[in-house]
Amino acid sequence: MAGESGGKEKVTTDANAPTDVGCAIIERKGSILIAQRKPGAWYSGYWEFPGGKRESGETIPACLIREVSEELGIEILPEKLIWQSEYVYPHRRARLYFYLCRWVSGTPFRRDCHDHRWVLLEEMSRYRFLPADLPLIREMSLKKKHYFGPGWPG
Repeated sequence: MAGESGGKEKVTTDANAPTDVGCAIIERKGSILIAQRKPGAWYSGYWEFPGGKRESGETIPACLIREVSEELGIEILPEKLIWQSEYVYPHRRARLYFYLCRWVSGTPFRRDCHDHRWVLLEEMSRYRFLPADLPLIREMSLKKKHYFGPGWPG
C-alpha cells in the first residue's frame, strides 16, 4: 500500500493540517463491526468503522486500540494498514488510516456510540456511511479476497 509507514505516521501541529484518524476494519467470522455515530455528533446517525482521532505522540495502532476500547469496550489488534486517504469535511480535513484488525476479546456494547452491528460486506450498502469511508467499502466489495484472504466467505 502506498504511503504505508509501519504505524509511525507524523503528527503535525499546523492548524491547517489534517486531523489523523484511525479506522478499524474488525473482522470476525465473516462479518465486519460497524458503529453508528451518536445523536448530537457531527454526521449524527451515520455509520462508520470504529476508531477516532489520534492523540499527540500516539501511533495509529495505539489510537485504534484506545478508541475501540473507549467506543465499544472490546480489545483488538491492528494488523495491517490497508488504505490511507484524505477527506475534506465542511469543518475539517481528515487523514484516515484504515487498518485490518483482529478481534481479541470482549463483547461490543454501546459505550460511546449510538449503535453497533456485525454486518456482511454485502450488507454495507444498506447503511448510511460517512463519505470518507465509501471509497474503501467499494474497493473491499470488489476485492474481498485481496483484503480478507482466500478463506473469506462469498
